[in-house]
Amino acid sequence: MDLTRQRDTAADIGRLQGFVACHSRLTVLTGAGVSTESGIPDYRDASGAWKSAPPMQHQQFMTSHAARQRYWARALVGFRTLHGARPGAAHRALARLEASGIVQGLITQNVDGLHQKAGSRRVIDLHGRAEQVRCMGCGALRMRHDLHTELAERNPRWREMKASVRPDGDADLETDFSDFDVPGCGRCGRGIWKPDVVFFGDSVPRERVARARALVDAAEALLVVGSSLMVYSGYRFVRQAVEAGKPVACLNLGRTRADPLYALKLEAPVGDTLTALADAVSGGERVTS
Repeated sequence: MDLTRQRDTAADIGRLQGFVACHSRLTVLTGAGVSTESGIPDYRDASGAWKSAPPMQHQQFMTSHAARQRYWARALVGFRTLHGARPGAAHRALARLEASGIVQGLITQNVDGLHQKAGSRRVIDLHGRAEQVRCMGCGALRMRHDLHTELAERNPRWREMKASVRPDGDADLETDFSDFDVPGCGRCGRGIWKPDVVFFGDSVPRERVARARALVDAAEALLVVGSSLMVYSGYRFVRQAVEAGKPVACLNLGRTRADPLYALKLEAPVGDTLTALADAVSGGERVTS
């Protein structure tokens, strides 16, 4: 790292430490940029535009058998990456900041469960968890790896297929999906298995939104990490904090929807920056307002 970059990095860390010094009871809102260091791709580029075709819409999944064939075939190939991902530096640093008492709670737009694997305890999975599936007929829950085992048994030629991975365990694969066998729910005999996550075009459950809003209300400030906030489900919490007179800081590489609203915006690697902050806290440098 050259000297100029070292100075810029130190300055970024110093500004974030200063923000925490003044607002030490934080709620954190995270997005896909927190998990890229774990090998899970994100949806958008530095300008906030889609990197590839947008993901499947809820209505499309629910009304089209062909769409579900395409979804589950690609998931059978691509979900291995999501399933095998391990927490990165940003996840571990946020868990340490929670243990230190600075982070009061965490709202994540990710569905990978990596915050919990890193040790964070007070986590709201805003968009659900990809590790389980739900029957849309009777509500039965099933672990996703169990469904994938059945999918592989029904569709043996797909077991060895390989493709580049897209966000949330999707695979960048285009082929004929018409013979892919997708089972229905064995409990009710009619239900559609869907990942227990909020698809684009669907709504976050009201109870979950209410819990997330309560976390923002209880905090002195909000810290956004690794999210462009281009979808309203996350952006609303920045609006909530600003309307309540609470400052918002953002650590993200690239433009976000809420750029005009921040008290502090840092464009720096999230893992290194949060690790340096957690190191300062654990080294006895924790400051209080």
